[in-house]
Amino acid sequence: MGRKRSQTEAQPLSPPESATTTTTAMAATHISKNPLEFSKIQFRARKVRKLSSKTSTNGVSILGSSKSVVEDSINSSHEDPLKKPSSVFPKTLKPLTSKPEIDAALDYLRSSDPILATLIDSYPAPAFKSDRLPFQSLSRSILYQQLASKAADSIYTRFVSLCGGESLVLPDSVSSLSAQQLRQIGVSGRKASYLHDLADKFRNGSLSDSSILEMDDESLLTMLTMVKGIGVWSVHMFMIFSLHRPDVLPLGDLGVRKGVQRLYGLKELPKPLEMEQLCEKWKPYRTVGSWYMWRLMDPKAKDVLPTS
Repeated sequence: MGRKRSQTEAQPLSPPESATTTTTAMAATHISKNPLEFSKIQFRARKVRKLSSKTSTNGVSILGSSKSVVEDSINSSHEDPLKKPSSVFPKTLKPLTSKPEIDAALDYLRSSDPILATLIDSYPAPAFKSDRLPFQSLSRSILYQQLASKAADSIYTRFVSLCGGESLVLPDSVSSLSAQQLRQIGVSGRKASYLHDLADKFRNGSLSDSSILEMDDESLLTMLTMVKGIGVWSVHMFMIFSLHRPDVLPLGDLGVRKGVQRLYGLKELPKPLEMEQLCEKWKPYRTVGSWYMWRLMDPKAKDVLPTS
């Protein structure tokens, strides 16, 4: 488990699962295939550096927030959320698979972040849906990496057919496919090795559908990034769109970072530590906050956002 990973993950052009929205059909298709075009931009993770107390957050938010509001947003992250009269952490957290869970998340975020509340009220509530088992979702995620949606859809369809159907995309069936068979349907040699490594880890018991569902977020991140070709960004997308975990903040997603920059009127793209500070108030529903950052950066956002 301590070996150094030699491969570098590139962000897939589309997430492992769809994020469903009830806006126009065109917008829904765009979001489900690709949360944000910015995710196509290659983003190399950098070491997190401690921010100086003089870090600038100048600028006026498009939602009317001033510099002092943004500074208060950062400073409030150091407060005990349980002391805030307007927002109290729920006792238990469940996957975001039902309307009551989504409603609870939205109510909490409205009370804990008035700036985000204005954005929440501009859009229909999110919905997270997926019928695939963890192994199937992870296999699909690998196949979609670095491909345009149309090309990835075509390869995935052929891959499913090669396995005998989506319900038969299982560790044994994937392991039995040769690199040559996979190349014939458009899968690169490198991705074939990633699929085989994933299947091997399921076959030897290092991973399983049931264990993935039971792991906490930190353990899941550790275990899944041991699979060749699966990096932090892919795990975060998997946790959001396949497992519907409620408190995921994908610091490596450029779309989410740009959304935070725009929401709080920052002059520069926030670095990881500043992101964590600004989004601290969204806990334990940072997944939903991130979802709204993708909505904010969609081209249609300019038609629904209030002006300052």
